[in-house]
Order: sequence, then C-alpha cells, then structure tokens
Amino acid sequence: MTQTTRGLALLTTALCAGSLSAQETDPVFLGTIRIEGAAAQTLLGNAEITEEELEARNPATVKDVFAGESSVSVSGGAAMAQKVTVNGIEESLLSVTIDGARQNKGAFHHTGNVLLDPSLLKKVEVSEGLAPADAGPGALGGVLAYTTKDARDLLEPGDDFGGILTLGGGTNGSGLRSTLSLFGRQGGFEYLLSGTRHRGDEYDDGDGTTIDGTAAELDDWILKLAFTSEAGKRLSFSASQTEDTGPRASQGGFIRSDFAGLTSPARPTTIIDGYARRSSYTLTYTDEQPQGWFAPTVQLSYNEQEVDVGDQSGVNTSLSGTVSNRWQLGTGTLTAGLDFFDESAEATEGTSGKETRRNVGLFAQARQDLSDRISVSYGARYDHQRFEGADGSDFEDGGFSLNGAVDVLLSDTLTLNAGVASTWGGYALGEAALVDYRTPWTYDDFTASRSRAARLGLRYASGPWAISGALFHTEISNITAVLPSGGDRGAQVDMTSRGFDGSISYTGTRGYAKLNYTHANVTLDGSTIGTTAYYIGRPVGSVVALEAGYDLRDNWRIGGNAEIALENDATSPDLPGYEVLNLYTSYTPAGFENLELRLDVKNVFDRTYASRSSDGLDFTGSVVPLTEPGRTIQLTATMRF
Repeated sequence: MTQTTRGLALLTTALCAGSLSAQETDPVFLGTIRIEGAAAQTLLGNAEITEEELEARNPATVKDVFAGESSVSVSGGAAMAQKVTVNGIEESLLSVTIDGARQNKGAFHHTGNVLLDPSLLKKVEVSEGLAPADAGPGALGGVLAYTTKDARDLLEPGDDFGGILTLGGGTNGSGLRSTLSLFGRQGGFEYLLSGTRHRGDEYDDGDGTTIDGTAAELDDWILKLAFTSEAGKRLSFSASQTEDTGPRASQGGFIRSDFAGLTSPARPTTIIDGYARRSSYTLTYTDEQPQGWFAPTVQLSYNEQEVDVGDQSGVNTSLSGTVSNRWQLGTGTLTAGLDFFDESAEATEGTSGKETRRNVGLFAQARQDLSDRISVSYGARYDHQRFEGADGSDFEDGGFSLNGAVDVLLSDTLTLNAGVASTWGGYALGEAALVDYRTPWTYDDFTASRSRAARLGLRYASGPWAISGALFHTEISNITAVLPSGGDRGAQVDMTSRGFDGSISYTGTRGYAKLNYTHANVTLDGSTIGTTAYYIGRPVGSVVALEAGYDLRDNWRIGGNAEIALENDATSPDLPGYEVLNLYTSYTPAGFENLELRLDVKNVFDRTYASRSSDGLDFTGSVVPLTEPGRTIQLTATMRF
C-alpha cells in the first residue's frame, strides 16, 4: 500500500467513525459553541468583519474593507494593483474564497491577486495562520473568506421587490461611482442583479504630485439566483465579473501598477491601457432545516483571473468543488467531507506555456464544549496533489494537515486561548503571465510546501470593555519560486511571521471605539523580508489602527478610522512611519427614511505616505514608491426603494 493510499484510508476511517458516533447520538439544539463565538475566534486570529463594520467603512475599494484592521494591510493604487497581506503574509499563500468558492491567485506580480468590488459584501472572515480543516486546501498562512449579500439580506420585511441606488463622487480624482441593485422573491424563488461603474481621474498625493496611472476605471456585475423549498432545501447560483480597464503606468513594455515609476531614464513611464478581470460562477446546495444527522452542503465553482500588462498576458483558472455534512454531536458538531480543485496558470501572449495542478482532499473538523469552561476545536485533512510543469514534467505527493485550539474560562472575566496547526500546502503554480519567459522553466528540486503555526492569548471582558492580546508564530517552509530567477522553479525559501496582536475596545449604547495593535517580524531565510518579495510577503513592523463611531441622534452618526505605522528600522533603508486619519458623517433626513447621505474626508491632514505593504519601499535607488491619495472629500447618496 502506497503512502497516499494509507493516508486516504486512515482519514476515511476517521470520518466513518465520526459519522457512526454522530448517528448514535440523538441530535439536540446546541446553540452557539463557545469556541465559535466572536471573542474566542478573534483571539485565535480568526476575525470577522461584520456587515455593520462594512457599512461604517463604506468601502469603495478592497483597501477600505480592511480599514481599522492592524493585522491586515492592503497596498494602494488602482484596483488591479491592490494586494492584501495578513501579518505580512501575502494572500497567494492563503486560502481565498468568495461565497465559499475557491479563488486562484493573480497572474502577474505587479498586479493584485483577487480583483474584487466590495459593494455587496456582507462579511469578511480572516484567519491568521490557524485554518480549520474545513476551510479548504492550501491555507498555509490562513484564510480570507468573502461573503456577498443575497436578495433576502436586502429585502425589507414583507417586501417582495426592492432596489438600492448609490451615487458617489468627490475631489482628488474620485470621479463618479454608481451602483444599482435590484432584488426580489416570489414564493421560494429569489433573485439579485447588481452592477457597479466607477470612473475617475489620477489622484494627487499629499504633496500635490499627480500619481500616473491611478485613474479609476472599474466595472462590476453580479447575478444571484436561488430557490428554497418549504422544507429548507436551498439551491443557489451566482455569477460575477469584475474588470479594471484603466490606463496604467508602464516601463519597458510592462505595466507596473504597484509602482509610481522607475528612476532609470532608460525606462521612462508611459501610460498604456491595462486589463485585469475576475470571473466567477458558483452553484451551491444546502439544507437549512436539517432533520436528524443529514445536513449537507454541495458546491461547484469555476473562476478565471486574467491580466494583460502590455507585452505579456496570462490567465489563472480554477474548477473546484466541495461535498460536506455537518453532524450534531452530544457536545458539539462534526463537519466532514471531500473537496477538490483543478487549476492552471497559462501565458496567453508574449510567451506560451502552462502549468496545472489537481488536488483531492478529505477533511473532518470537530467543535465541542467539553464543559462549562473548556471548549475545543480540532480537525485533520489529507490532500493528494498532482502537478504538471510547463516542460511536461509530472510531480505527485500528498500530506496531512492537523489543527487544534482550546478556549478556557479562567474566571468570569478572563479567558485563555491557544491554538496550533500544521498545514500541507502542496505545489505552487508559477506566475501565469511569465511562464517560460526569456528562458524555459526547469523543475529540479521542485517540492511541496508546509506551514506550522501557533497562537497563545488572553482576553479580558467586563461590561463595555474588552482587552485582548496574543502571541503568534507562522513559518512556511519550502516555498518554491513562483516568479523564478533564470527559470529555476525549484528554488526554495522559508518565511516566518511572528509577533503580537493586541486590542482594546469600548462598546456603549450609542457608540464604540476600538484600538488594534500588531507587531509582525517577517523574515525570509532568516533575514528581514524585502518589499518586493512577490507572492510571499512584506515587512510590517508595528501598526496601530483605530476605529470609532457615535450616534449623535437616531438618524445621524459620526465616526472614523486611523492608521499609524511606526518606523521600521529592520529594513534597508528604513521604512518611514506615517499617520493617516479618515472621518465621516452619515445622515438620514427626517421624512426620507430610505435616503442616506454620507460625507467622507479621507487623509484629513493631507499626509504624503506609502502604505506599509506597498511594493518597492526599500528600493528607493531604482523605484519610485506609489504614494497614497492626499486629502479627498467624497459625498455618497444611497436610496432604497
């Protein structure tokens, strides 16, 4: 029996044992398992950005989505340029999903990974290193899970049809942004159709310098259909596409949307039309009123991410699916099932070449309250993967992933959290746009990656106050070269992110205030990581994020957020510190309950700065870093009908 066969047999046995145990236990309503509560999960690094928080941030970009989150940083520029890092780990090393559907990474290192318009986001879940087994394969550095709204989330009680029209514009290149959503239901059938269009100009930074190639030119649409039977059986389908087609800065024939430019006179900046697209299609079946032990979820999805960056273009594809069931145990739940993906990275212009990988995984994750004071989550998965290189070479391997976490009530106000995880990452697809670029790729020493993560924290909660802090450590080994030097795909590096997350919050009857602090020391092969470690990570150092909101009246709210990045002297040259403040007020006029007017003032003090996760900050001799917009005033009107 091969190692792969033994692994599959062991995990299948475990799943069957869990299933039999579940069937022998009378199902009971357990309510919310304590370790699944927001406070426990946040301390474990599994934070949820809620619908209320998203409404307060009023996001027009992915960067806006994570305002107020010190552990998550997003680089600036146009939509196609924005990249997300979690504790300094780049999102291509995380499992990224939209409505549960797996997303492949981006196709070019000077662009972002997952092109996304946040207009219809309902929530975002962020896992920092400790990914549960049912979160999907390849979650080396954690998980980013985006969930969008359905028609039933938008319909008012008693209504069968509705719509939302949002119009916004402002200064400093904001242009005009409009979103129209129509939704309704008839019997068990429901539908949602939404479109967003954003057109703007290039913005100026705090010094008044115009940043070339940053004009907004984004189009997004989404269609969601669903049918729910009286017995709770729900079948849903969603299709979406997001495109950034704006003029972008290029040097030497390549769009480098993550730079403001290069210092070399031999590579002057020219403006050419760029193109980035994400298309996704997802079919999902769930049982929302399960009887007994059978509570299945079945999902099938397909997505493409394409870029055209001048002389080169490429596309990443992903076909994925999941079949799982959730059993009610006497002291908790067990979720188990099977998932798969079939993915490719292919150069479509300039060069030609293609890589593919196929993965099948079995997983089981239990969540239980062992007593009134102790709650646990633990799970395992086994993945088997096959990879075909651009030269036709084949690789095959498999591995186990294990995780465990515990939540212990030490007193009525103090709680201890601890978690560990070891995750098998499999093989990494290379950069699609540059497959076999300049020299044929080779695969000597090509291997699978693995991560190991741990987290330990305490939280205190009393009345309106909550204080928490956690130490974290995530190391990812055998990261093969996605963007190979000299075509050497088998070149390997190891990355580590370690540090501290802390939070203090106050929640009152009419408002709230929250301060988050993250210090992350990110290293590559033992040395501080550089700011162009594409597909791997970025140096972070210390970041403080503040967020607050207060209801002056029932129809009038004020609030804002701020980011303070302390100087990071671990790099050469040092990364400068900065402070940026954003304020807003929203108002619903008396007698016009369906109308909301909102005024945002971003970068209130007109600072000139580059985001801590931006590319090229430590290459000041050859790279002009991309600075963020200076003071920007925006007005948004939202009408519900």
